[in-house]
Amino acid sequence: QVQLVESGGGLVQAGGSLRLSCAASGRTFSTYAMGWFRQAPGKEREFVSSISWGGSRTDYADSVKGRFTISRDNAKNTVYLQMNSLKPEDTAVYYCATNRSPYYNGPWRVYDMDYWGKGTLVTVSS
Repeated sequence: QVQLVESGGGLVQAGGSLRLSCAASGRTFSTYAMGWFRQAPGKEREFVSSISWGGSRTDYADSVKGRFTISRDNAKNTVYLQMNSLKPEDTAVYYCATNRSPYYNGPWRVYDMDYWGKGTLVTVSS
């Protein structure tokens, strides 16, 4: 059974930074692409970023390009999301997710993901 556990959320002022982590277990981490999604209050869950199984390909939502960086450490079975220049509109619960297929290349839609973490709350104050 795949388990994903997010951490690193918290309260930060606008312009600040946070680094989220997602620890994975239950399968060979290094063969699976990973993604981050977020859900703001009253809004639908949306794609934030993804990283390929080997880490060579990354993708970002337009709203976070240039501010967020996704990375992974396959030796630690962990994927990270470095968030800089945070804005109040980044306030959301952030989820780690993955598809059941190894070497998955997308698409990164909510309903394409098979496994989800419970999320970590990021609050950005103005």
